[in-house]
Amino acid sequence: MEMKITPEEYKILIVDDVISNVLLLKVLLKGEKYTIVTANNGTEALRQVEAELPDLILLDVMMPDLSGFEVAESLKRDERYSEIPLIFLTALNGTADIVKGFQVGGNDFISKPFNKEELLIRVKHQISLIAAKRIIMAQKEELQRTIMGRDKLYSIIAHDLRSPMGSIKMVLNMLTLSLPAEVIGEEMFDLLNSANQTTEELFSLLDNLLKWTKSQVGRLNVVYQEVDIRQVVQGVIEIFTMVGELKKISIQLVDSPEEATVRADADMIKTVVRNLISNAIKFSHENSVVQVCLKEEDGFVVVSVKDSGCGMDEAQQRKLLHTDTHFSTFGTKNEEGSGLGLLLCLDFVQKNGGKLWFESTKGVGSTFYFSIPLKKSLDLL
Repeated sequence: MEMKITPEEYKILIVDDVISNVLLLKVLLKGEKYTIVTANNGTEALRQVEAELPDLILLDVMMPDLSGFEVAESLKRDERYSEIPLIFLTALNGTADIVKGFQVGGNDFISKPFNKEELLIRVKHQISLIAAKRIIMAQKEELQRTIMGRDKLYSIIAHDLRSPMGSIKMVLNMLTLSLPAEVIGEEMFDLLNSANQTTEELFSLLDNLLKWTKSQVGRLNVVYQEVDIRQVVQGVIEIFTMVGELKKISIQLVDSPEEATVRADADMIKTVVRNLISNAIKFSHENSVVQVCLKEEDGFVVVSVKDSGCGMDEAQQRKLLHTDTHFSTFGTKNEEGSGLGLLLCLDFVQKNGGKLWFESTKGVGSTFYFSIPLKKSLDLL
């Protein structure tokens, strides 16, 4: 589809020391409804560029004071005018002259004497490029404004809601522990448990959202330090033991080395482990086990989180870990998932020099793996 151009919106500067050429070009281009300004030599051309700021310049090469090539060089040195396209008007047809014209920043050539059709087509071509560039710049600015607004909104939502939600979470945790079913009744205890679990999930989502936003806008720096990943994993397991017990699910650490020191961002690794264990609990059936395993392989420590829950079919697996598909499902007790947690895991693992992958069978369960370089292997590099 051809782009619609309004010629009146485009100003063309004609520069030629031969008055008859200027008049001819002016008549031809005014007939196409372009706005026209003129100059009769190179010095006047530079003044007109400053005064009129044209969209396109038709520039004679052979002039008595400054040649067209010299005018072009002067314009290209000034960042205010360096992007204005130039069409050289010339009786010169030698290859060296054409090469020189392009070297000094020319966009096209029109030979004298002018052919009307050729002139109008070449001018229209340059005007079309200017119009397309304007559209692209406008769309780019609009996109940047949209992205800035989105990121600000995400940050406000995550940051301003996180603190009060954290307070509610603590109160519900205390109430759940201090008000057993024998005191408040089975039905009320189930309601309290449900509220506690929902609040935990919402707090986790807000935490993920805040970190994801900061990561995407480049405000989340990776702080490398020596970390015993085994201690990080054990700490997360302790936190989730109570959450697992609500669904009668136990979390076991198996096949772990005594120590596995990595050079990584401890908070990022903790976020990855937290999300993977949380997902495993969410998609596990009651009275089952979530197994967390650490192994050293080829200079990396590989952490795996295995459940024997819902699993995924091939179609679901293809959608996972892709930002454009935004895939999420419900847990075994209809727990909602945003799909954001795994994308955050992928981002954080890659930022720490590792990989994230998974295996899954529908109705059997899933195992998620991630690798982080061991410190001793980095020391050898």
